[in-house]
Amino acid sequence: MSAPVNIAISGAAGQISYSLIFQLISGDLLGFEQPINLSLLEVPEMIGALSGVAMELEDCASPVLNNVTCHSNPEVAFKDADLIFLIGARPRGPGMERKDLLQTNAGIFSVQGRAINAVAKRSVKVLIVGNPANTNSLIARTNAPDLPSESFIAMSRLDHNRAVSLAASQCGCNVSDVARVIVWGNHSATQYPDLYHATVGGESVLERVGEHWFKQEFIGTVQNRGTEVIKTRGKSSAGSAAHAALEQMRDWVKGTPQGDWKSMIVTSDGSYGVEQGLMYSFPVQVSERGIWSIVQGLDINEFSAIKIKESELELVSEREAVSHLIPSFS
Repeated sequence: MSAPVNIAISGAAGQISYSLIFQLISGDLLGFEQPINLSLLEVPEMIGALSGVAMELEDCASPVLNNVTCHSNPEVAFKDADLIFLIGARPRGPGMERKDLLQTNAGIFSVQGRAINAVAKRSVKVLIVGNPANTNSLIARTNAPDLPSESFIAMSRLDHNRAVSLAASQCGCNVSDVARVIVWGNHSATQYPDLYHATVGGESVLERVGEHWFKQEFIGTVQNRGTEVIKTRGKSSAGSAAHAALEQMRDWVKGTPQGDWKSMIVTSDGSYGVEQGLMYSFPVQVSERGIWSIVQGLDINEFSAIKIKESELELVSEREAVSHLIPSFS
């Protein structure tokens, strides 16, 4: 078997992490032949609960799990990490505004970014899941100046999966038949799930579903799905978020499907008029070597251009609200 891959997870006693961890030791990320070391990070008051999670992991007797350790210090947890899932963040609850999340969680990611910069492997891949994911990833990335910006991405895969599932349901097909869906922008109600380039069985999705359904039902349903889950379940998405995090990291490590792309929050290079440096969800392809790139040359109509800009402006506003935690703005 290969040498173990070091995987660190913040917020490791939380709901999303609890769902994710058992998928990891089942080989769902790197394969059953690849052993892993898990380094689990939590706040000091949650170390007792985290130790219980570690006991459960040991009780699984998984040959994939080489070692598991628990930590409250990020510089210890992220030491020599190959892959990092930054999940730890205060979850959104009923009636909670996005600005509340922003202020509560921003400080966490500046500390973690500095720790990653100090001790993680220079080839590390960091996936930010904790919300507000775009701005949290911007904070983490800018607090790790010794690492390339390509080392940090954030999760829009849950929104992408929601869009694919809804489109497949409306088309009466399997989700595997739907390709080239895009979620642009912020992981918020301004995100823009785009079907103008999407295909089903090689044909246009929009020709199947019609623009009226796309504009009047599809966009709003995807944008507000997280809120609806909270209203119905009483808690934010956990299992579906863990599944999406694993899928996005797996695509980053192993590459996206040939001829398709996936939505990922990455550093903008100015593509499609989005301000350079923002963490923004684009259509992204990943090579077999794990190098991501924004898909270029897509035709953007006026309707889409307006939606793309709306989400960009929201992200600019979020950045300004936490500018004291972004070194280049200090």
